[in-house]
Amino acid sequence: MEVQLSKRYPVEARIEQAWAVLADVRATAACMPGAAITEQLDDTHYKGTVRSKVGPATMQFGGEIEVLGLDTAARQLQLLGKGTDKGGSSASMKLNAHLEHGEVPGSCVLVGQATVTVSGKLAQFGSRLLVPVSDAMLAQFADNFRAAALAVPLAAHALPISTPEQTEPATRLAAAETAPDPASERPKELNALTLMWTVFTRWLGRLFGKEKA
Repeated sequence: MEVQLSKRYPVEARIEQAWAVLADVRATAACMPGAAITEQLDDTHYKGTVRSKVGPATMQFGGEIEVLGLDTAARQLQLLGKGTDKGGSSASMKLNAHLEHGEVPGSCVLVGQATVTVSGKLAQFGSRLLVPVSDAMLAQFADNFRAAALAVPLAAHALPISTPEQTEPATRLAAAETAPDPASERPKELNALTLMWTVFTRWLGRLFGKEKA
């Protein structure tokens, strides 16, 4: 089963701060609840895990991440993640993410397009459930990404408001070198029941909203 996702998330931080996080694969992965990079194989390949808690049971997916492209000029990251669990379920995600300047000075927008492919038990949920659960997960990721971007200190010589043409390499480098490790502030495992409850309450809201209309 394959699902296409396209999202835009406003970030209340300068684009240099957000890029310092997005350009760091470890920092970006740490923004996803339950995800962690455990080993770096080379410059573009990593191993990692995703922990998911359903009631008293905890499931763990093991997988790999491949960085397909990292374009500093376009502030764009492309990667492919694959994972499997002991039950035979597997999932992969091809992600293309980039940053745009926001409408408000000092802000930016995180833009992402993803193709998610699942098989095994995960595919039994169907797209009607997989899509809203993915939406809830990405919303949590966006919140963590905003917090991580805001925690990046700006270089003293950074420009007040930069454009793609004005951004100095030294400024980007200084921001990247001071990018925080947000892993210690993120949940250690993804609570699937919380996600399901979020999806259920959103469904109720849409249902009653239609009835009122």
